Amino acid sequence: MSWMTEYPRPQLKRESFFCLNGEWVLDEQKIQVPFPPQSKLSGFAGEVKDMLTYVKLFRLPEGFLPRGWRLMLHFGAVDQIADVFFNGRPVAHHEGGYLPFSADVTELIKQGENEIVVAVLDALDHDYPYGKQCKKRGGMWYTPVSGIWQTVWMEAVPEKRVESIRITPDLAGITLQVEAGCGEVQVCIPGVGEQTVPSGQPVRIDVPQPRLWTVEDPHLYALHITAGEDRVESYFALRTVEVRGNRILLNGEPVFLNGVLDQGYFQEGIFLPESPEGYADDVRRMKALGFNMLRKHIKVELEAFYYACDRLGMLVLQDMVNSGPYNFLLDTALPTIGITKRPLLPAGEKRKQVFMQHALDTQRHLYNHPCIVGYTIFNEGWGQHDTEALYRLLKENDPTRFYDAASGWFIPKETDVDSVHVYFRNKKLKPGQRPMLLSECGGYARPIAGHLFQPDAKYGYGKTDTEQALTDKIIQMYEEMVLPAIPQGLCGVVYTQLSDVEDEINGLYTYDRQVCKVDAEKLAAYMKKVRI
Repeated sequence: MSWMTEYPRPQLKRESFFCLNGEWVLDEQKIQVPFPPQSKLSGFAGEVKDMLTYVKLFRLPEGFLPRGWRLMLHFGAVDQIADVFFNGRPVAHHEGGYLPFSADVTELIKQGENEIVVAVLDALDHDYPYGKQCKKRGGMWYTPVSGIWQTVWMEAVPEKRVESIRITPDLAGITLQVEAGCGEVQVCIPGVGEQTVPSGQPVRIDVPQPRLWTVEDPHLYALHITAGEDRVESYFALRTVEVRGNRILLNGEPVFLNGVLDQGYFQEGIFLPESPEGYADDVRRMKALGFNMLRKHIKVELEAFYYACDRLGMLVLQDMVNSGPYNFLLDTALPTIGITKRPLLPAGEKRKQVFMQHALDTQRHLYNHPCIVGYTIFNEGWGQHDTEALYRLLKENDPTRFYDAASGWFIPKETDVDSVHVYFRNKKLKPGQRPMLLSECGGYARPIAGHLFQPDAKYGYGKTDTEQALTDKIIQMYEEMVLPAIPQGLCGVVYTQLSDVEDEINGLYTYDRQVCKVDAEKLAAYMKKVRI
C-alpha cells in the first residue's frame, strides 16, 4: 500500500474515495503531499516559512458524484492553522496540527479543472499542541513539521448518511451508537447477525461465543452499517480495561504492560513513514523483541498506525500532545535528581481552552480503536496545568481506559496510576495503593556508524558499544528494577525507545530502521519472564 491508495479512515470506510495526495505546489515549488515540506520525501526545495500557501489543481473523475449526493473534502492534519479555499471560495478554517477536519464543497465543484488553496500559518505557537517540534532542533527536540502532513481526499456521500459511530465493547458484545441523518439504520455483523437500530441512541448488541481481543489473538469483528443509500464498513473488538486495586486488568485479568516509547518519527518522512506499512513494520519489530505495548509519545498519529496496532495486537498508551512552555531546569534536570516539589506554572485562558478541547477531540477521534488502553495527559510537567480537573473531565468523557495524569513526576492526588521516570540508574521502586507505571526508563545509547542522523550524534542515558553490551544492560535494568517491583504493584514499563530519533541514539533500532541494535533472540527470550 502507498499513501495514494491507503484509505485514511478505516473505521468509517466507504467505497467512495478520491485521493488528492501526490504533487501539489507549495509557494511556487513542487511538493509531494502528504509529506511535510521539511522532509526528504516531500521533494520540496524551497524555504519553509511561517506562512505557507499550497495549491492543487485537479479534475473530479467522471461519475464520481451521483446526482443529489454531497462532495466532502477531507484533511487528515494540517499544522498549525489552516484556511482552505475551493475554487476561490473559503470553505474551512481549522486550528491545531494533529486532528482531521473536512468541508462540504458540493456547490463549488466544476466539471473541468478545480483548484484547492490551503493557506497555513505555523509559527510554532505554544498556545497550540506542538509535541517535540522545535525551530532550534537538537537533543530531545526535533525538526518541526509544517503544513499538510496527512492524506487529503474526497468522498461522495448521500444527503442522509452515517455521520459517526461510537463503539463501546465489553466481554460479551458492544454498545453501539450510530449518528445518522435518518431515523433507523441497518447493522450487520458478519457471522453474528443483522438488526435495525434507531439513529442517535445507544443499542446493546450481544455477540454469541465471543472471541476476545488480546495481544496474542487480536480478533476483529467486521461491522457493516446501512443508512438509506449510505453504506459504511467498520470493525470492533471485544476487550475491557479497568483498574482494580493496584493492578491494571485487560479482559478482567491482570496484565503487565511491557512497552517502548514510540515517538512516531521517521528519517525520510519525519512525521510519517514512506508508506503506511511502515507503521505495521514497527509493530512487528517490537512484538518480535517481546514487547506488548507502545507509548505513543506526545503525538497523534494517522489512523493507519492505530489500525496496524488493532489488527496486529499491540497495546497503545496514547499521550495527549503538550502545549505551553518548557524549562529544562524545572521540568527535567531537578526532577531527574528527585526534586519534584514546586508549583506548576499557570496557563493562559487560550492555552487552557485549546488543550482541553484538543484532548476531548483526541478521545472522540480515537475512541473506537481497541488497541488504546490508556491516556497520558501530561508528560514531565511540560505545560502541565489543572491536572486533576482535566483528569476528571477526560475520565468522565471516556471511562473505558486508564489515565496517567502526570507521567514522570508532579503526580497529582487524582490519577489512575503512579507514574515515574528513572534514568541513569536502576532504582528500587516502591509501588503503593495505585498501580505503578515506570513510564520512561533505560534509553541507553549505542551509535551505529553509517546510520546516524548527525555524525556526532550521542544523546542518550548511558553509552554502550556493542549489541551484546546493550542487550545485557537492558536485561540488567529489568533484573534490578523491574522484576522485583512487579509483585508489589508495578504494572508496566516503558523503555526509551523504539528507534533513534535525530540526535538521540538510544533506540532499539536505528533511525532508518535498517539495524536492530540488540540481540533480538536473546532479548525476546528474556521478555517471556516479564509478566505478572
